[in-house]
Amino acid sequence: MVPAGRGWHPRSMTEDAACAVAHGEVPVDGGSRALVAVFASPVAEHLLRYGRDLGFRTLLVDPDPERAADGALAEVPELGSDADVVVTDHHRAELGAVLRDVLKRDVRWVGVMGNPRHAGPHVAALRELGVPESEIARVHRPIGLNIGSRTPPEIAIATLAGLLADRNGKPGGFAF
Repeated sequence: MVPAGRGWHPRSMTEDAACAVAHGEVPVDGGSRALVAVFASPVAEHLLRYGRDLGFRTLLVDPDPERAADGALAEVPELGSDADVVVTDHHRAELGAVLRDVLKRDVRWVGVMGNPRHAGPHVAALRELGVPESEIARVHRPIGLNIGSRTPPEIAIATLAGLLADRNGKPGGFAF
């Protein structure tokens, strides 16, 4: 028997699909899903990094010209029904306008970070811009699985876990 870490592979004894996944032998298949992070932030950074690893096509949108110069798009591009949009900062002055533009697209899912114990500022901002209630209702808040996330990497992981559950046709754990 070859010692662990020296080439011995339990899958050589039997064919096991779960083992193939654990050993990285199954390629990531994100399908055609796009992950769009709105507003450059520490959460957006982790969300996009981990999202790429999970097979999402990733994109950052930030209307701040200085941040757009770092590779972000300054305006919401044309997005289709394969796009999941996550707003990573609910304190930005551009929140309402950017969300209004996102909601004009046929995106699959839209979520805004925020504490579920407080009213989301996006609702008032969208109403002020004349966005219909039916469109405002498309915006999910809070986002991510309820795992007690507190740090940017944890929030990104919780959010992606929920999107993965959805992508894989599973209910996840979005209940709060």
